[in-house]
This record gives sequence, structure tokens and C-alpha cells, in this order.
Amino acid sequence: MVAVNSVYLISITILAIALVIVGVTWFKWHAFISLSVASLLLGIAAGLPITKIAADYETGVGGILGSLLGILALGTILGKMMSESGAGVQISQFFTHAFGERNLPWATFFAGLIISIPVFFEVGLVILLPLVIAIQKTTKKNLLLIAIPMVAALSISHGIVPPHPGAMAAIGIFHADVGQVLVYSLLVALPAGIIGGPLFAYYISKRVQPESEPKVVAANVSAETYPSTGVSFFTILLPIILMIGTVIVPFISMPAWLANLLNFLGNPLIALLISVFVAYYLLGIRQGMSRKLISTLTGDSLGPLASIMMIIGAGGAFKQILISSGVGNAIAQLATSWQLSPLVMAFVVAGLIRIATGSATVALTTAAGIVDPIVQHMTGVNLPLLVIATGAGSLMFSHVNDAGFWLVKEYLGLSIKQTFKTWTVLETLLSFAAFAIVMVVSAFV
Repeated sequence: MVAVNSVYLISITILAIALVIVGVTWFKWHAFISLSVASLLLGIAAGLPITKIAADYETGVGGILGSLLGILALGTILGKMMSESGAGVQISQFFTHAFGERNLPWATFFAGLIISIPVFFEVGLVILLPLVIAIQKTTKKNLLLIAIPMVAALSISHGIVPPHPGAMAAIGIFHADVGQVLVYSLLVALPAGIIGGPLFAYYISKRVQPESEPKVVAANVSAETYPSTGVSFFTILLPIILMIGTVIVPFISMPAWLANLLNFLGNPLIALLISVFVAYYLLGIRQGMSRKLISTLTGDSLGPLASIMMIIGAGGAFKQILISSGVGNAIAQLATSWQLSPLVMAFVVAGLIRIATGSATVALTTAAGIVDPIVQHMTGVNLPLLVIATGAGSLMFSHVNDAGFWLVKEYLGLSIKQTFKTWTVLETLLSFAAFAIVMVVSAFV
């Protein structure tokens, strides 16, 4: 009966995902409407009480927007100030001269890899995207050639590198050593990120051209005099500098008040808020902008966020109803009946839960919880590699139930078909490349 029920839940999930795609592409519904309808029908088909479906919808919307709303808004304002003041152009010209146009994909990849360690995927995206757009405007190259490497670096770090929440949760569940996981994950992230980043970017940029301009941050520069390169770099790196404080707190002995202060200033929302006010002064007032113009630019930057927020919120609702319907548990029950090694099982279970629920963090933590009781009775299991294998599985095949899918789609001006060809393939490349490297390393350690 469990197996039959599991197959039924997986089947209706596939139909719900198909409805989202058909609704947007065939019926020309807005993605918010398509996701909302699919969420409600999935909840009904899964047998959830009607009142719970409504409550789960609200919980899903609130859960995803509660963590992203302020970050995306502040990041967009910061990006607008970077673009309108000319700071983005200054930085783009620096990278263009330092690396040369042929090596720009590598420049954005390593910039993303460094910045991604202390920040979440979404935060890094809204911080770096204005620079990527500025570079694209300067070089006239396909935006994907420059953006894909940066996105790949942010994603691989978010999936497998501590102190990101999924990796830290898996470390706690498996009782793995944080330091060892950090070393192994960086060794895995670099080659995997290169495969899914610069190398994939060279390939896909020749085959896909974004159908429209990026919808949130436009690199339209109106300033007559640009801020200096140093000021431009300081402004864009300030939130990263503040967030690094939360990374070093656990590893350095310090008074409690200082640790609390660093954790407070390193909160992404607080770090971006401080950075926005610094940008108002350094990139605005000091460059001769009036307070009225700064206010106008702020309002202009927030307007286009409405559609994106609605889509992301509906994606969060879809994910929550998927979780409540028990799809993740159904997949886990099927997977645990397979005779697989711990590394392979962790990868497969995390991957299937990611496909079903759309959340890398949910997939990572759920898979770790399923695999942990099994490996407790085994000897010779490399726990740090087990954490990374689970994280690798949690990245694969991002699609319409993942908020990141819609975030990348809207931010890069892609169609749904183009997002599958770029973002979904990129995530899957990262997943399997990281897992392959883990399996190779496991043969020697």
C-alpha cells in the first residue's frame, strides 16, 4: 500500500509540474497564476484538507518571502546605485582590463566563488548581477557568457560549502568535522564549478540569447563623473565584508558582546541595509545626486520587483504543499529499499527530494536524516564526503518548483525554455560533477 501511495504521490507531482509549464507556455498565464493553480490542485489531489491547503499556501509564501523580500529589495537598490552612479562601469572596466575580454567568464567565476562563501545564493546574485550587466554593456558579449560562471560559483557553494545552512545541517546530522568538510568541499567546488560555470558558459552562450533585458537591474548610467575604482569596489564589497564576520565568530575567541555585534552586522539584511546607506552617500550625495533623485532611483528600482516577488512567493507555496503532501517521504521510502552504497544513496535520495520539493536545503537535510541511521551501523564511511555527496544531490535538476529557477529567469531575462536550457542544465552539471569528484576522492581517502 505504501508503494502504491508513493507512486500516486509522485505521479500527481509530475502532473502538477507539467501544469505549471503548460499554463505559462500554452495558456499564457502569468507564472504566479500557473504556480498557484498547480499548488491548489496538487493539494486537493494529494488529499490534504482544504483548510490546510490554504494554510500551507500562506506558509509557503511567507516562508520564502520572509527571508528574501528585504534582501532582494535592498540588493536591488544597491545595484541601482551602482549602475546609475557609474560604479558598476568602473568595476567592469577594471575586470575587462585586468583579465581581458577572453577571460571574463573566469573573472566572474572566481569573483562569485570568493563572494559566495559567506553569503547565500540570492544575496550574492543581487550583489554581483549589476556588475555582470555592466561588464556585458561594456563588452557587448552575450550576458550568459558572463553571468553563468558567476551563478555556478554561487550555487555550488550554497549546495556543499559550510557555513551555508544545508551543509551545516548535514554536518550536524552526520556528526562530521566542519574543518574537514570545508577543505573537501572547496576542493570539490572548484573543478565542479569550472565545469558548470566557465566551460558550460562558453558552450551555451553560443546557442542561447536571452529573449529580453534583465528585468530588475538595468545598467543605464546617467552620471557625468564616475566614483573612483576604489570607492566602487568598497561599496560592492561592504556587505560581503560585514557578512564575513559571522563566518569567523565560531573560530576565534572573543568577548560575547563582540560576537553578538558581528553576528548582527553580518546578517544579510543588516549588511545590505548598511551598504545601501553607504551607497547613498558615496555613490549618490558625494557624486552630486540630490536627495530627491536618490529617492526616485530607489522607487524605480523597487517597481519591477513586484512580479518577481509574486512568482517567488507562489513557488514557495508550491514547494510547501509538495512537502505537506508527503512527496519527499514517499521518495525516501522508495529509495531506502534500494541496495546502494552510503555515498550513492545520499546523492540519489537528496536528488529525488530536490526534484520533488524544489528546495536544496530541504533535500539536503531530509536526505541526511534518512541516511544517517543507516550509516551509523557501518564502518569506514567518510563522513565529510558523505555530507558533500548529499549536498551534490540536492543541486540537481532545478525546475519550476524552485524559487531559484524563477529568480534566475527573471534576473537574466530568460524564457522558461531558455531557463531549462541554462539554469536547469547548469545545476545538474554541478550536481553530477561534484558527485563524480567525491567518488574519485573516496577511492583514495
